[in-house]
Amino acid sequence: MREALFIKKNAEKWKQIQHQPTNDPDEQAERFTELISDLSYAKTYYPRSKVTRWINGLASGMYQEIYKNRKIEYSRLITFWKYELPVLFKRYHRIFLFTTLLFCTIVGIGLFSSYTNPDFIRNVLGEEYVIMTENNIDKGDPFGVYRDDDPFGMFIRIAMNNIRVAFITFIGGFTAGLGTLYVMWSNGIMIGSFHYLFIQHDLGLKAVLVIWVHGTIEIASIVIAATSGLIVANGMLFPGTYTRMQSFRRSVKDAVKVLICLVPFFIVAAFLESYITHLMSNTFSSNKDAGLPIWMSVFILSGSLALMIWYFVIRPIQLHKKGIPQTKKGIIARMQSE
Repeated sequence: MREALFIKKNAEKWKQIQHQPTNDPDEQAERFTELISDLSYAKTYYPRSKVTRWINGLASGMYQEIYKNRKIEYSRLITFWKYELPVLFKRYHRIFLFTTLLFCTIVGIGLFSSYTNPDFIRNVLGEEYVIMTENNIDKGDPFGVYRDDDPFGMFIRIAMNNIRVAFITFIGGFTAGLGTLYVMWSNGIMIGSFHYLFIQHDLGLKAVLVIWVHGTIEIASIVIAATSGLIVANGMLFPGTYTRMQSFRRSVKDAVKVLICLVPFFIVAAFLESYITHLMSNTFSSNKDAGLPIWMSVFILSGSLALMIWYFVIRPIQLHKKGIPQTKKGIIARMQSE
């Protein structure tokens, strides 16, 4: 093909690439592939031509733009976790404090009710579950419920169930918070009853060392999911200086961000329950299976608690004291100045 005909055939396409950039990844890939094909052809048949050098420059610029966009996307993700989410969560610390205190109170009610009413545990946990657990205790394997021949399958089930519960808790916020409060009540009562089942068999401390290996992150995440639900409810009921619809949309957007951030925490909790809690349960079992040392349980438990407190309490306060505003522009500007 003559050079003039080659230019005439592709000039409109090159002009579009140069002057009408796109953010669509598929279209970007298609354009870049075609441009590289044209460059290869030009280098083969017109190696010293000006058009070859021009196409090469256009292709280089497009490559840098694609790479730049990927860097921006990666940087945006880092910014979200490192700055945006903690700063956003600081805005709702009062709701988080209320949710935490309320949930602890509900757990306390579950403990007290189990102490005062012998049938309360069976009514909450179910007769079959209580009998199974008591049989395990009698056999010298009090935490046998955490045994599973398929730990990976157990991991998937637990992770999906925790995410499902968190989503339901969030959706409960759309009922003016009543649904969220119901999920908090049912889970808090169940946790209190479940622990008292072991306390009445003098296994309270051992239960903490086994169950809270994964429960620290799992339950803290459920409380934060409840916070997201109450954020939605707060936006519905107390719009402040916004219109009710503006306040509702704003609160839903913020609550969704909080909910999304919990997914990796639920995955970690599910991993701990499926693999580490399983091994830790062997430590207090008479079946002589290999378990984990108690110090490891204490280390994981305290480390998990420290992580949740640092990321959702201390980190937001630190960023707030530094004066980082709650806008994307302000966060990025602050990052660039550090």
